Amino acid sequence: MHAKKENLPASILASIRNRKKRLDPAYTETRPRSAGTLIASYNVHKCVGTDRRFDPERTSRVIHEIGADVIALQEADTRFGERTGILDLGRLERETGLIPVPVAGMAKAHGWHGNVVLFKKGLVHDVHQVKLPGLEPRGALVAEIELEEGGVLRVIAAHFGLLRHNRAQQARTLVELINNRHEMPTILLGDLNEWRLGDRSSLNTFQSAFGELPPAVPSFPAGLPLLALDRIIANRKGIISEVEAHDTPLARTASDHLPIKALVNLKQAGR
Repeated sequence: MHAKKENLPASILASIRNRKKRLDPAYTETRPRSAGTLIASYNVHKCVGTDRRFDPERTSRVIHEIGADVIALQEADTRFGERTGILDLGRLERETGLIPVPVAGMAKAHGWHGNVVLFKKGLVHDVHQVKLPGLEPRGALVAEIELEEGGVLRVIAAHFGLLRHNRAQQARTLVELINNRHEMPTILLGDLNEWRLGDRSSLNTFQSAFGELPPAVPSFPAGLPLLALDRIIANRKGIISEVEAHDTPLARTASDHLPIKALVNLKQAGR
């Protein structure tokens, strides 16, 4: 007999099989946190949950639950007009210590084209706003942050479009940006909206700047994640731990995306 061919990638099948273990509260509560800077990415879906309720307080509780030192949010502002921010950043800072990196020229918005980068401790050396090409209003926020544990990390927080050819253009724009700036440890994270894997994926464009991409981690839809729309990738080997979804009862309801997270340790940086 021939072995049955699996239609889904092995990483996605493994995620589905291991989900019951991850959903066990004892599994989450007893796992010790390793040393390093916890980074995360979260498409908050304008604070509208899978129950269709607009609930910024619930979104903030998920952010608190993650406990990240640096977190990139997508869809944290209204989409059109003045792009008004929809989270209570003052309360978020009081409860989590997270503050947004400064963004120029945005009076009422939290970030840039819905992208927000928040951090707990450290110094921001540079912030750069990038308008990404495409039919939809998409952007990226680039911040260079001196971490409390030492070293400077470039964070590129992005939200790609829904059209494949636009995603390819957007990936090329970010690769050109990286190549034109001084070399340093760099993390790209965000909702890259790419569900294709292998040769068909527009994310292959990043291999010239980031090398081989890490395995896909399903994060969408939140109720039963099958697609790895959200990504965390690094330009140096060894500086990020295994990327995983933050899969909790609250996170499964607060947005249609699960947050993803990883630990950064610049002392492990390789080339």
